[in-house]
Amino acid sequence: MRGPIASAIILAATLATGSPGAQTLTFGNNATVTSLDPHFYTATPNVEVSRQIFDGLTTMKADGSIGPGLAESWTQLAPEVWEFRLRRNVRFHDGSPFTADDVAFTIDRVPGVPNSPGSFVIFTSSIGRVEVVDPHTVRLHTKSPDPLVPANLSWVGILSRRLHDGATTTGFNDGTHAIGTGPYRLVAFAPGERVELARNDAYWGPRPHWERAVNRTIRNAGARSAALLSGDVDVINGVPTADLARLRADPRIAVAETVGLRIVYLGLDTLRDQTPFITGANGEQPAKSPLRDQRVRRALSLAIDRGALTERVMEGSAVPAAQVVREGLSGHVPGLLPIHDPAAARRLLAEAGYPGGFRITLHGPNDRYPNDARVLQAIGQMWQRIGVQTVVEALPWATYSTRQGRREFSAYLLGGTAATSEASYPLRSILNLRDAARTNRRYDNPEFEAVLDEAGRTVDPEAREALLRKAVGMAMEDVAIAPLYIQKAIFAARRDLRFEPRVDEVLDIASVRPAATP
Repeated sequence: MRGPIASAIILAATLATGSPGAQTLTFGNNATVTSLDPHFYTATPNVEVSRQIFDGLTTMKADGSIGPGLAESWTQLAPEVWEFRLRRNVRFHDGSPFTADDVAFTIDRVPGVPNSPGSFVIFTSSIGRVEVVDPHTVRLHTKSPDPLVPANLSWVGILSRRLHDGATTTGFNDGTHAIGTGPYRLVAFAPGERVELARNDAYWGPRPHWERAVNRTIRNAGARSAALLSGDVDVINGVPTADLARLRADPRIAVAETVGLRIVYLGLDTLRDQTPFITGANGEQPAKSPLRDQRVRRALSLAIDRGALTERVMEGSAVPAAQVVREGLSGHVPGLLPIHDPAAARRLLAEAGYPGGFRITLHGPNDRYPNDARVLQAIGQMWQRIGVQTVVEALPWATYSTRQGRREFSAYLLGGTAATSEASYPLRSILNLRDAARTNRRYDNPEFEAVLDEAGRTVDPEAREALLRKAVGMAMEDVAIAPLYIQKAIFAARRDLRFEPRVDEVLDIASVRPAATP
């Protein structure tokens, strides 16, 4: 990571409010934890909890850089061989020892987790073979050179062969198999409501301050702020933009933010000749979906005023974007900036054969991302201005995500993340290029994929950077998606707490401490 575009604010102050002796930290989370299986779903709220229970070989730091985890060090012995030296005397919560064989078991398990709505296989797919050298040394043989192995493995929680052979996602969720090496142990999990954790006093790393921690789901934005102000919770994420000024002015509260890794974008059905939520201007069924035409996709993108979205709708809590990664990350294309040009959009529609526009339904969630329903309405109005008759349908995330996963929509709002702090991950995950069978991909461009694959095999940093930029440029030129903005990670907490806001938007409970502690 070459440098943040906004400095992180560290929550730190003299103990002034709160209870110094309190040993429970309560977190008001804006999203629902759906599973405790660390390999089931790459959703941020799930990762947020699983990282407290399970450790990776490596660790992503607050700024997105990679540091040691269960592995003390690693070396690339050859273009296709990585050696990891493991920590000694690490034990799982039940007291059993952690060894290299557990690493081999974990990597083998990841692709076999059934019914995963967001598989972790994207982090392990390059690994062809795991060689256990000795109990504290493991070599990963990749199918081709892969410089991202250390970054990828920060996302993969390590399990025990002895404890987890045959373990099911249901077994993790009922607590039977929720046993890791992490700083906290599971106490209770009430799906959709809360996760309760207790400190692992035998943890190999720095001892967490809090004896217990509670992750409470509070989806309603106003209710989250109210819970913080009343003292029902100690820290919240997804701070409502409407409450930012009030919270910043409150002497009991500190607000911390950093520009994150999440890109919020519009997905467009570029592959099907007949797409379900588009008709002609008079309601007729078009012979071919307008979204198959790059000129139409570009027109829809040009119609969007990203500056207005971030300033008025998001109230400064996001940064306008024209590509999948922000400035400072590998693959960012200098000079590729958002353009708002409604006149050019109308010309492109006419050139494509739609001078009178067409009808479209824009779908999205109404409770997943900050101001998501308002963003949808604003985009719908912008499309109306270029002659595209737009109906907006905002749905609860539980319903929306299921339908979106079945490819029911023609145009839809989603978020994706640069999990490895570079461009290849969001390109692959957003466009679903991890689908090797090519049955559920969101974009089909063999030339683009060839460039992206070459970047994935390229170890030389300068050559890889050039290839990533080329791939980003190709996808954005073809309007494979329409990027909207990079979301800021914004937290608010009692002023007597300190922690650093993370670019991945995760709250690391183990790192939160009273301001007076070292």
